[in-house]
Amino acid sequence: MPQQRPLPREASDALVHDGAAGMDRLLEIMARLRAPDGCPWDIEQGFAEIAPYTLEEAHEVADAIAHEDWQGLKGELGDLLFQSVFHARIAEDRGLFDFNDVVQAISDKMVARHPHVFGHESRDKSPDQQSVDWERIKAAERGNARTLDGVALALPALTRSLKLQKRAARVGFDWPSTSDVIDKIAEEARELVEARDTLTQAEVEEEFGDLLFVMANLARHLSVDPEAALRAANAKFTRRFNRIEDWLAESGRRPEDSDLAEMDALWNRAKAEEKARKNG
Repeated sequence: MPQQRPLPREASDALVHDGAAGMDRLLEIMARLRAPDGCPWDIEQGFAEIAPYTLEEAHEVADAIAHEDWQGLKGELGDLLFQSVFHARIAEDRGLFDFNDVVQAISDKMVARHPHVFGHESRDKSPDQQSVDWERIKAAERGNARTLDGVALALPALTRSLKLQKRAARVGFDWPSTSDVIDKIAEEARELVEARDTLTQAEVEEEFGDLLFVMANLARHLSVDPEAALRAANAKFTRRFNRIEDWLAESGRRPEDSDLAEMDALWNRAKAEEKARKNG
């Protein structure tokens, strides 16, 4: 693949500073950063070095959405887009592919996975049926790969559990009802208690993982996003604990100056306050 060299400095400076619109400007900024006379830090980065920043930016996008920070979301989406541009530029510098190849690949994929929009299939389909068709097309794309192949290792553990279980369920490996999953949770909880009392720390960790895995399965049966549910629980815990600190501060104290009984009472007060606010 021929390499696209960055523009001369004078032309590049004009592109960066004269307000040229669209992706061309962003791609050229990236090219300048990676040019021999560009930014030393950007030049030395590779895929592995940039990957953690890509994950971080994706989480910051989700955080802006959770806080309904729409101006912040604009900036975070830009940061995430820049990560794609960065990876594509690294690939181009190595002769692997370039950003146009990335755009072509995702465009072809979206057209292929929406035959009811871009093809001749009926558009009169429910969202549930469209999801089924989406998974069927993805399976066809994988060809003869194993059922669980391609579920990214870097996904958050709960999300990956959900995806693995969805894949297995598509070929019939699934509990028939939510009640069966709840029974399995009770079984795994008992095994965890037994492990706590009699087994090694490594075995306790294994049993705990089994319990979390089944909890993710229950989330799937209840059509709950476990990551979203846990984020909401984290946010709720943060709100209520902050209220405990606020009330203690009114008397010039901090949590370490209190005790569990008092903080538990304040926690219940925070719960009641939230419930009254919702009902009001």
